[in-house]
Amino acid sequence: METEMSAYGVVTKTAAGSVTEVAGRFRELLDTRGVMVFATIDQAAAAQTAGLSLRDTVLIIFGNPAVGTPVMAAAPLAGLDLPLKLLIWDDAGETRVSYYSPETIADRYNLDPTTAAGLSAVNALTDALAADPASD
Repeated sequence: METEMSAYGVVTKTAAGSVTEVAGRFRELLDTRGVMVFATIDQAAAAQTAGLSLRDTVLIIFGNPAVGTPVMAAAPLAGLDLPLKLLIWDDAGETRVSYYSPETIADRYNLDPTTAAGLSAVNALTDALAADPASD
């Protein structure tokens, strides 16, 4: 699995399958783990309504209130980054998944390690998503 970290604190991983397939797998994965999906936004479809073209791009907004609520109670502005967001996008035929690293969010809002600990679950979720589905 290929993983990159940008200077902006964005983690990007490569996932097998199309944007649509990966988005579907991620929603299923969240469901099996009891994580809420608050919204799925097809940004490419939205661009088409404006007569514009955009590579396949889907944003999934998700979270677990038991994890996010203490974070927002400690740092109300963390609500700008929570619930968590996963961008699934086409990069010249490769499907990528990108999200802000838990460390970036924790640093941005000066969260103590105990409060921030639950945010790291996104790494395991995206590792599971990026794993080759044929190997399941």
